Amino acid sequence: MKYLFSLIVLVFSLSQPDLVSAHAVVTSYSLKISPIHANRQDKVALTFNSQIELGLSQVFLVRKGDVHELLHVGNGKKRGEIIVEIPALESGDYALSFKVFAADGHLTEDVIHFSVAPINGAGVSPATQETTR
Repeated sequence: MKYLFSLIVLVFSLSQPDLVSAHAVVTSYSLKISPIHANRQDKVALTFNSQIELGLSQVFLVRKGDVHELLHVGNGKKRGEIIVEIPALESGDYALSFKVFAADGHLTEDVIHFSVAPINGAGVSPATQETTR
């Protein structure tokens, strides 16, 4: 009987992955494929492996000198996606620092570094980015 109960619990937990999820982890972000262009407002999509509680979450733009600016965020079209509104930025190095709560209550903090380059003669603003944990 004890083994039957253990087997039922195991099968149930494996068949309900959303109920046993842990910390929200960034699975992708739009900066990888679409850089921020200098002197233009933009939006960045952050996709997590679980649903995010926006009311309990914060995303900051970090400027030179460790100056933090709270950014507006909204729900994206996909599950676990949030959209961050980015103000017009001059060329330079920046970061997105975020503290997000997954729907199950786990807190995740992370930083995504990125660069905004001046627009070249072809109208293109090359940029680089990386995630720091």
